[in-house]
Amino acid sequence: MRIAVVGGGISGLVAAYRLRRALGSGVELVLVERRSRVGGILRTVDIAGEPVDLGAEAFVGRRPEIPELMRELGIEEQLVHPAGRRPLVWSGGVGHRLPEGTLMGIPAGAQSVSGLVDAQTVARIQDEPTRPLSWEPGSDVSVGALVGDRFGEQVVRRSVDPLLGGVYAGRAESIGVRAALPTLAAALDAGATSLSEAVAQALPAPSGAPVFGGIRDGYGVLLEALRTAADVKVETGTAATRLTRAGHGWTLDPLGDFDAVILATPAPVTAALLREIAPGAADLAAGIDLASSAVVALALPPDTPLPDNSGILVATGEPLRAKAFTLSSRKWPHLATREVALVRASFGRFGNDAPLSWTDAELITAAVQDLSAVTGIEITPVTAVVQRWPGGLPQYAPGHTTRIADFRTALADLDRLAVAGSYLSGVGVPACAATGTAAAHRILTYLS
Repeated sequence: MRIAVVGGGISGLVAAYRLRRALGSGVELVLVERRSRVGGILRTVDIAGEPVDLGAEAFVGRRPEIPELMRELGIEEQLVHPAGRRPLVWSGGVGHRLPEGTLMGIPAGAQSVSGLVDAQTVARIQDEPTRPLSWEPGSDVSVGALVGDRFGEQVVRRSVDPLLGGVYAGRAESIGVRAALPTLAAALDAGATSLSEAVAQALPAPSGAPVFGGIRDGYGVLLEALRTAADVKVETGTAATRLTRAGHGWTLDPLGDFDAVILATPAPVTAALLREIAPGAADLAAGIDLASSAVVALALPPDTPLPDNSGILVATGEPLRAKAFTLSSRKWPHLATREVALVRASFGRFGNDAPLSWTDAELITAAVQDLSAVTGIEITPVTAVVQRWPGGLPQYAPGHTTRIADFRTALADLDRLAVAGSYLSGVGVPACAATGTAAAHRILTYLS
């Protein structure tokens, strides 16, 4: 038996690993990756002699997928948690504490954003429960449209946009409520009479468990463990160009015939491969927009007096080029002991791909100047590394959940074919891993 997994990111690697565990050594697994390396938008490199992540560097702690994978793979000792410091929001040329008790920056009451927004906006939030709310169950709008209407633009630009920029490289206008904030949509569907009430109902229950987790020596440890355990033949530098039916299986150009195929590829690549066999599904996938971004990792002298915060998020409209800074040596205890202080500067949002056209030198200069502006200190890097992520993050626009449901329906009759990836049900690493597991289970069901 021969099975192809197209796409060597975390989704494809998890799918291959699950197939190997279920099917044993009697199946040939081939992982097809157009880049020269596996990992997708996860990448760990050495900076000043130590591993540093240049893609995602954390995962949501309340989801079980990554800790469970680490236990299965025998690398659970690599699990680490942040120090517990809070980030700042840079707005109006001043750093403010990130509001607490919010849902992706949306407050349940005015107190949490007091000081970040003006008195008129505070009064508007306080008055919001008295104003009639128009919401049709099952409907969807952008986060920006909903929050701007109920709480005002300052809440959108100063509280919501900075968080959505970190998760999706998007803005409140490009992200839909139902896909990005399903608990909020559920509260509104259930009859919440105001946005304040809906947010209060949607907030997760208080917990002492860490909000985020990480991997001490970087995601490269997890990627290599998955690759080894999957015992998969890796074809890097190889682009899958065409998928057609061949008997009970598939022909995948340029690699030949397979009994089953998993497409763990970005939405546009998936659309192209589905064009001949499922044009309706291809159209749906092709309609998903992507955002591009870039990361500049700065290694600074160890005595650099960085703020005692985990990071600095930049509000929309500020005269800075970076959208956020992760103060890695403050955020992660295991990084605080290194011989350099580590900071990651992030650039790029949906609709603004300009930073990817800059040279590495220009990106590094912008990172240094903007970090100096928000910290008030002179920044002198020991070294700097630039990582670009063109088309790295799908935008969960209004109507995304309906689009994905229709997409899955359009693929339902295609046996021995499954899909996985960040455009389906969440952009975080745990969500991507979950789609890999689900795709493997779908293939196993067909084969049984």
